[in-house]
Amino acid sequence: MKSPATEISPPCDGSGTSAQNPAAARLRRALRWGYDLAVTLAMWGYFTVGFVVLFSPLYLAAAVFSREREIAFQRLNHYFYRGFFRLLKVLVPGIEWSVDRRIADIAGAVVVCNHRSYLDPLLLISLFARHKTIVKHRLFGIPLFGWMLKSAGYIPSNARGALAESMLEQIQALPGYLQKGGVLFVFPEGTRSRDGKLGAFNPGAFKLARRCGVPLAVLAVRRTEKLFRPGKFLFNTALRRGPQVRHLATLAPEPYADRPLADQMDRVRRILLADEARPGAEGKPDPVDPNQEMS
Repeated sequence: MKSPATEISPPCDGSGTSAQNPAAARLRRALRWGYDLAVTLAMWGYFTVGFVVLFSPLYLAAAVFSREREIAFQRLNHYFYRGFFRLLKVLVPGIEWSVDRRIADIAGAVVVCNHRSYLDPLLLISLFARHKTIVKHRLFGIPLFGWMLKSAGYIPSNARGALAESMLEQIQALPGYLQKGGVLFVFPEGTRSRDGKLGAFNPGAFKLARRCGVPLAVLAVRRTEKLFRPGKFLFNTALRRGPQVRHLATLAPEPYADRPLADQMDRVRRILLADEARPGAEGKPDPVDPNQEMS
C-alpha cells in the first residue's frame, strides 16, 4: 500500500482543474467565448433596440416640448450612455471601474483626451450631462441617429455640403455655450491609437479653446481598449482592472493667450506622455461608479 505522502497530484492551472486536461481547458474557453458573445449581443441590443424603442419617444418629446432642445438632447444622450455602462457593469460585475472624482467639477471648458477605443466618446458622454463634441460627418447621414446628433448640437468634423451651415452655427454659438457651463470634449488625435501610443495632435480643439477664452482640461483614458479590443467584435468579460479616466490638469487660458498655439499643444502632449510613463500607470485612483451623477 502506498503511503499518502507518495501520492502526487497533477499540476493545477490555478483554476482548480488539472493543467493536463485539455478537454477542460477547451470547455472553459468555449464557455468564456459564449459569455463574451452573450454580453456583446446584450450591449449592442441596448445600443440599437434600446435607442429606437426606449429613447426615441423621449427625443421626440424633447423636440416638441422642450424650450432648450439642444440641452435636452444632450441630457438624454448622457442618460442613454449611463444606462449602457450601467448594464455592462451589471452583466460583468467583476470589472473594476475607476473615474477621477474631480471630473464632476469640470464645466465651461474644452476637454482634450487621448483616444484608445470606440468606447471613449460613449464614456465621456456618460460623464458630462451638458456636452458637445466633434463627430465624423458621415454619421450625420444616418436616419434618426443623424437627426439626434444635429439636435444635440454636435459639431461635424468637416464642412461638406449641407453640414457646412450647421458647423458654422455651432462654432459661432460655442463661446456662449461654454460660458454657461457646457463642455466641449475633443480627441485631438482625431482617431483611435492602434498601438496605445499617443498620436499627432490636430490643432482644432486648441484653437476653439483660445477663441472662446476658456480653460483646457486634460483627461487620460486607460484600458478601454482592453474591454473592447481593436479588431474584435466581442467584449472582454475576463477583464478585471477595467477602464480608468483620470483628470491630469486644467490649463488656464491667460498664460497661453499671446504664445504660439504649438506651446499649449506641446504642454498637453507632455502631460499625457508623463502620465503614460509614470510608475504604476496601470494603477487606479479611488474607484468610482461611472454611472454616478456627473451633472
